[in-house]
Amino acid sequence: MIDKQGYRANVGIVITNDKQQVLLAKRYKQDSWQLPQGGIDKGESDLEALFRELNEEIGLTEQDVNVIAKTPKWLRYDLPDYHIRRTQKPICVGQKQVWFLLRLTSAESNIKLDTHSEVEFDDWTWVDYWNPVEAVIDFKKPIYEDMLKALAPVLFNNQHEIPTCYSRPLKCSAIVLNKSK
Repeated sequence: MIDKQGYRANVGIVITNDKQQVLLAKRYKQDSWQLPQGGIDKGESDLEALFRELNEEIGLTEQDVNVIAKTPKWLRYDLPDYHIRRTQKPICVGQKQVWFLLRLTSAESNIKLDTHSEVEFDDWTWVDYWNPVEAVIDFKKPIYEDMLKALAPVLFNNQHEIPTCYSRPLKCSAIVLNKSK
């Protein structure tokens, strides 16, 4: 769904483990790493989109995770000009995302990247919480910083430090959905 301003509605997924690390995935046949994310279909809630995308991209189901928190508002990023498909209608100029923080509660062996007909990722790894900001493509770095800053207090129970290199002001605070970890 692309809104009147040209932004595609999307969910982003931050999957954590018991060591408070984050699952980072490598784009299929590319040397590009990112967090799982995907579009919200017409008539679909953000939570429905979360579970659909989680299954399509990572092979996990609702039973494999605990949804802990989410960002309270859309976080937006603009696509670089060379990524905008001007012949496509409506034109998509960027994405607006709601990000969810999840804890993996099942075995890592349940992570399967090839369960869907359109494979998005061909590898994954656990990384330090702040690593995705550095790993992601440049035009997504600001939204990753904003989102991780918003979710960090929930994951780390306010016992965290934001690296000094991330100087953007805090855009929002996460909404806690399930405090049990």
